[in-house]
Amino acid sequence: MKKVFQIYKDDWKRIFSVPTGILLTIAIMFLPSVYAWVNIKAMWDPYQDTSGLKIAVTNLDKGGEVRGKQLNVGKEVEENLKKNKKLGWTFVSQEEAERGVKQGDYYASLLIPEDFSSKMASVLSKNPERAEILYTVNEKLNAVAPKITGKGAASIVEEVSENFTKEVDQAVLTEFNKAGIELERELPTIRNIESKVFALEKQLPQLKAMGNKIIALDEKMPELKEKSQKIVELEKELPKINEVGNSVLKVEENLPKLREVGNEILVIQKKLPTIERAADKVVEIDKNFYRIEQAVDKGIEDAQKANKIVAAAQQELPKVAKIAEGGSAFANELNDFLQKNDGAFETVAPVIKQNLTLMQQIADSAVQLTEAIQAEDFDPQKVVNSAEFTKERLQTGVTIIDRTVSLLTKLNEYAEGSPLTGTIERLNNVKQNFQQQIEVLNKIENAIKNGEQPAKELVDQLNQLATSASGTLGDILAIYDTDIVPRVNQALSKLKTAAKTSSQALQTAKEKLPDIQQVLKEAQSSVQFGLEELQKIKKRLPGIQKEIHEAATAISGKMDDFTTSVNEAAVFVKNDLPSVEKKVHKAADFVRNDLPAAEKEVRKVSRLVQTKLPEMQKSVHQAAELIRTDLPEMESSIKDAADKIRKFEGERNLGDIIELLKNDVKRESDFLSKPIKLKEEKLFPVPNYGSAMSPFYTTLSLWVGAMLLISLFRTDVVDPENQYTIYQVYFGRLLTFLTIGMFQGLIVSLGDVFLLHAYIVEKFWFVVFAVITSIIFVTITYTLVSVFGNIGKGLAIIFLVLQFSSSGGTFPVSLTPELFQKINPFVPFTYAVSLLREAVGGMLPEVIRKDLLALLFFFILTILFALALKKPLSGITKKLAENAEKTNILS
Repeated sequence: MKKVFQIYKDDWKRIFSVPTGILLTIAIMFLPSVYAWVNIKAMWDPYQDTSGLKIAVTNLDKGGEVRGKQLNVGKEVEENLKKNKKLGWTFVSQEEAERGVKQGDYYASLLIPEDFSSKMASVLSKNPERAEILYTVNEKLNAVAPKITGKGAASIVEEVSENFTKEVDQAVLTEFNKAGIELERELPTIRNIESKVFALEKQLPQLKAMGNKIIALDEKMPELKEKSQKIVELEKELPKINEVGNSVLKVEENLPKLREVGNEILVIQKKLPTIERAADKVVEIDKNFYRIEQAVDKGIEDAQKANKIVAAAQQELPKVAKIAEGGSAFANELNDFLQKNDGAFETVAPVIKQNLTLMQQIADSAVQLTEAIQAEDFDPQKVVNSAEFTKERLQTGVTIIDRTVSLLTKLNEYAEGSPLTGTIERLNNVKQNFQQQIEVLNKIENAIKNGEQPAKELVDQLNQLATSASGTLGDILAIYDTDIVPRVNQALSKLKTAAKTSSQALQTAKEKLPDIQQVLKEAQSSVQFGLEELQKIKKRLPGIQKEIHEAATAISGKMDDFTTSVNEAAVFVKNDLPSVEKKVHKAADFVRNDLPAAEKEVRKVSRLVQTKLPEMQKSVHQAAELIRTDLPEMESSIKDAADKIRKFEGERNLGDIIELLKNDVKRESDFLSKPIKLKEEKLFPVPNYGSAMSPFYTTLSLWVGAMLLISLFRTDVVDPENQYTIYQVYFGRLLTFLTIGMFQGLIVSLGDVFLLHAYIVEKFWFVVFAVITSIIFVTITYTLVSVFGNIGKGLAIIFLVLQFSSSGGTFPVSLTPELFQKINPFVPFTYAVSLLREAVGGMLPEVIRKDLLALLFFFILTILFALALKKPLSGITKKLAENAEKTNILS
C-alpha cells in the first residue's frame, strides 16, 4: 500500500514540476464541463419562441349557409390565426404559398379551399361532406420544424372542429328542446287519455251494468226523446263556458311566475331591517356631512399652522448656528431659541399620527380596489384608473414612511432603551408591503389592458397585502397615544435638555444642532405631505356629498311606502297564495280533463237530438244488440290496452323523457363539443428542458472526461528498476486518475448549479452523485486501457456509443431498437443518469438505493476484472503496444 501511495505522490510531483503539466491537468478537469454546459444551455428551452417558423396561409373560402344563416368558417380561422403568435402565420396568395414552400421561404402552408364552409354546413343535410384544410410541409428543411408546424395545424383543425361541433350540437339540442316543450304542452292530453283508459278499465263492471241499462234505454227511447230538447239549449251556452275555461288555463300557466315573485317578496321582507338600517345610515351621513367637511378643514388649518411653526423654527435655527460660532453666548441663545420654538417640537407627535392615519387610508383604498375587481360586472377602464391612482398613493406612502422612519430613528437615539425600534421595524415592513402591492397592481393592470381577467391569485394576494398593511397601521395607531407619544416626547425632551446644558457643554450642544435641524426638516416634510393629502380629499368632497344626498333623498321619500308594500305582499304570499293556487289547479284540471269531453258529449247529443234522434233510436237499439253480442270482446281489449300503458310507464317515465328533451342548450352543446377535460397533475416537475437534460449531458460529459484522461495520461509507470508490481502500478496510477475525475465531477456539477442555475431540488446530492459517477466512469475506462492497452480506448468509445442510445437519457428506452432495450439494465449510464435525475426532480430512497448499488456493482466488477486479467494479459498488451509503435503512426 505504501508503494501505491508513493506512485500517487510521484505523479503529482511530476505534474506540478512542469507548467505545461499543470495547465493540461486543469484543462482536462474543465473540458468535460464545457461540453456539458454548452449542450445544456443550448437545450434550455428550444420551444420558447416558435414565432419565427413561417407558415403560409391562403384563405379561398366563399362561405356557406346553415338553415338560412350565413357563415364563413375560413374567415373565422384567418382571424384566429392573426391573433395566434405561437407560429409565424403569413397570409399570402395561393401561388406565393406554393412557391415559398418549395423554395424554403416557408416551412409549410395551409390552404382553406373555396367550399370549406359549404362542406361544413352539409353536416345537417342528408349527404354530409367532410371539410378539408390542405396542409403542405417541406420536410427537407429541418427535422423538428415539421413536427412543430404539424402540431400547430392540427390544433387549428381541432379548434375549428370543436367550435363547429358546438354550434351544430346547439342547433340539434334546440330542436330537441322544442320537441320536449311541445310534448310537455301535450302532456295533460296524454295523461287524460291514460287516465280515461284506466278509468274505463275500472268501470268495466259498471259498463256492463250500463249495457244492461242501454238495453233498458232502448225500451224507453220514446220517453227520452221528449226530454232531450233541454240539451239543445245547453249547447248554446258552450262558447261562454269555453271562454271561462281558457281564462282559467292562462291563470294556471302564470302561477309559477307568481310563486317566484312571491318567494322574492318573502326574501326582501326578511332583509327589510337590514335595508332600513342601511337607509338610515345613508340619511344620517347626509345630515352630518358638514361635520366631515369641518373635520377636513380643521385638519388643513392645523397642518398649515404646524407648517408655519416648523418653518419659523427652521428660520431661527441658522441664527443659532451662527451664534454658536461666537462661543460663550451660544448656550444662552440656544436656550432662548428652544423656549420660543417649543411649539414646533410639540407638532411632531400629532404629525406622525396624521401620517399613519393617511397611510392606513391608502391601504384601505387597495382593499376596496380588490372588491371592485372581484365584482362580476366591473368596468375595466375604471379599475385601471383606480389602479393608477392607488399606485400613486402607495408610492407616496413609501416616501412618507421613509421620512417618518428617519424621524423616529433620530428620536430613538435619544430615548432610553431605544423604545421606538419595534415601531420602526413595523413601519419598514409596511413599506415593503406597499412596494409589493405596487408590483401586484402592475400585473393586474397589464392583464386588464390585455383584455384578460386578472388571476384570482393576484387579486387575493393584493387583498391580503392591503389588509395586512391596514391591520399593522391600525395596531400602531391603537397604541399611539398611550405608548408611542410618551416615548416620542421623552426623546424630544431629552434632545432639548441636551441642547439646554450650560456653556461648559457648548461643544455638545453644537453637535446636537444637526439632529435638531434634521428633526425639523422631517417634521416639515411630514406636515407638507399631510396638508397635500387633506387638500386632495377636500376637492373630492362635493362630488361625494352630491351622491350621498341624492341617495338619501330617494330613500327618505320612498322607504315607508316600500316597506308597507312589501309587508302587505308578503302577507298575501304566506296566507292567501297557496289556497288560490289549489283552487286554480283544480279548476284547470276540470277544464283540461272533463270539460272537452263534456262539451263533446253535449254537442254530440245536441246534434243527435236535433237531427238524428230517429237514427239514435236505431243506434241505441244497435248498441243494445252490440252489448249483448260484442261487450265481452271489447272488455278484453280495454284490459289489454291498460296493461300496455302500465308496462310503458314502468319502463319509461314520460316526465323523464320530457326532462331529457328539455335542456340547457348552451351548456349541453358546450359539454358535447368537449365532453372530456384532461386534468394534468405533474409529479416531480422540472420547469425547463435544459434542467431536465442536465442529468444526461452531465453524465455524458463525465464519460468524455474519463476518455480524455485515458487519451492524454499514461496508465503505466516508468519503472526502470522494477520496484513496483503490476497491481501497485494499477492502483497507484488509478488514484491519480480518480483525483482528476473527482475534480471533473465537482466542476461540471457546481457549474450546473451556480453557473447555469439549472433547476435542481437537491443541489448537495447532485454534486455528490456527479463525483460518484465520475469515480465509476474513470475506474472503468482506466481499467480498460490498463488491461487492454490501446484496444481499451476503442472499447471505451464503443461503450460510449452503446450507452448513449440505451441509457434512456434523451428518448425513452422503449422507443429505441430492441438491442438497446435489452442492454439498458447492463450499462452504468442507465443508473448514473437515473441517480442525477433523482437529485434534479426530487429523490425517492428506493430509487437512490437501487442506482447506487448498481454503480457500486460496476465499480467492484471493474476492480475484480483488473485483478483477474491485469497480470495474465500484461505481456500481450505490451507486445501489442510495441507492434503498434513500429507502424510509426499508432501509439
